[in-house]
Amino acid sequence: MPTVTWARVDPARRAAVIAAAEAEFGAHGYSRGSLNVIARRAGVAKGSLFQYFADKRDLYAFIADVASQRVRSHMEGRIRELDPSRPFFEFLPDLLDDWVAYFADHPRERALHAAASFEVDADARISVRAVVHRHYLDVLRPLVHEARTRGDLRADCDVDALLSLMLMIFPHLALAPYVRGMDPVLGLDEPSPEQPALAVRRLVAVLKAAFAVPNFPAAPQAAHQI
Repeated sequence: MPTVTWARVDPARRAAVIAAAEAEFGAHGYSRGSLNVIARRAGVAKGSLFQYFADKRDLYAFIADVASQRVRSHMEGRIRELDPSRPFFEFLPDLLDDWVAYFADHPRERALHAAASFEVDADARISVRAVVHRHYLDVLRPLVHEARTRGDLRADCDVDALLSLMLMIFPHLALAPYVRGMDPVLGLDEPSPEQPALAVRRLVAVLKAAFAVPNFPAAPQAAHQI
């Protein structure tokens, strides 16, 4: 995370560093991203970056945090509008639809998400995913626990397993409709306009079958005897 020097930097310069780092890491990821390019685009000396951050990986994790906060802020607003008190497996498809739409409309965040997902440097990948997953879980864990308290989930529901699956589904749907080759199975390789929503409902149906309280059919009424 940033040093104390970063907090004293002029806001316009901070914004320039963030914009330059987002563009470079979004285009090239951590491994191929260049601090020289970031410094040049931001209009600062390369040495200044090391006054602001411990190292390149620290800057990368910070940029992931900044982008994740933007995504999180938007989605928390949408969660309130979508009414999370509804039955969980009715609410979840609408939330995922908005999630897919957000990344369609925000290519910068999509590029950074892809860079984090496909990063080949193990240490950098672990650092940035720790940041991103914290934001995911801060939002998703309360929704799942409220669903369990409300009785939407089975009494023996493995909440951790549900959260783990959601940690796979959300990042996948942020990218698969826009990155060819990620999901040829659910029709997301070259999706039609309606295909992402169909894929969302197929995935949610699987979660519902595994974790929701079963809807047992009503017992047939006995025929009246004459």
